[in-house]
Amino acid sequence: MRIGAWEARTLDFGRFRLDGGAMFGVVPRTLWEKEAPPDALNRIAMALRCLLLQNGQGRVVLVDCGAGDKDSPAFRDIFALEDEGSGVVEVLARHGLKPHDVTDLVLSHLHFDHAGGAVRRDASGQLALTFPQATVHVQKVQWEWALAPSVRDRASYLKDNLEPLKGARLHLVEGEAELLPGLRVRPVHGHTPSMQLVEVDGLGGHGLVYCADLVPTAAHLPLPWVMGYDLHPLTVVEEKEALYRRVGDGSAWLLFEHDPAVAAARVDASGRKPLVVEALAALE
Repeated sequence: MRIGAWEARTLDFGRFRLDGGAMFGVVPRTLWEKEAPPDALNRIAMALRCLLLQNGQGRVVLVDCGAGDKDSPAFRDIFALEDEGSGVVEVLARHGLKPHDVTDLVLSHLHFDHAGGAVRRDASGQLALTFPQATVHVQKVQWEWALAPSVRDRASYLKDNLEPLKGARLHLVEGEAELLPGLRVRPVHGHTPSMQLVEVDGLGGHGLVYCADLVPTAAHLPLPWVMGYDLHPLTVVEEKEALYRRVGDGSAWLLFEHDPAVAAARVDASGRKPLVVEALAALE
């Protein structure tokens, strides 16, 4: 999909599962299970959907990078991580790219399912950067939080994902910023401090917003449908309201990182409940 100067594609880095109750917070199971049927362990299917942007001038931008494949079998079993055929090298190769071709890695935040793929194990089993030539853009406040998280969310920040990034070309962003022409980031704070939304070509016409965990799936479009993982649920509601005020006329695409079926949608938020105007299974 062409968005301004950028060619935008979604990349599928596998699937995993999280507890349905945690994903929908105080929403009753009788409601959320209609949108996301759970398995016998109460886990729902989740995508690891990332965004590839190319501008034809040598910039290859990857927004988030999935969980990666370096974690222990026990860890992978807990989250039912599945990435056969969806590894970083394999997925990029289908688009004629290699990991070292990535010039910019924009991380919405540093939870394992968004940033874990930035680090791999090399042939000797040592941790190494997956994208050695990339500038890694992450909010400064989020970086500092990840290095010293709270008791409540420290399980989402893994040392093996963070230590190698200290040797990367880190760009610690402070607040809203234009990273490249037509590519902006905007921090939000309800899910975790300074998670950044990524906006492509502003918000006019057919712009795009990478929602990360502010609106992780299309089922989370209603304002009160927030996650138990959110540190500040009421702030999430306010930030969703602000997002819909900017894009709720249906002109921009919202990209859902974790929805297993809907990659992106244009949404009419002028009424009481946001309505999907058009949905896509992938951006191509």
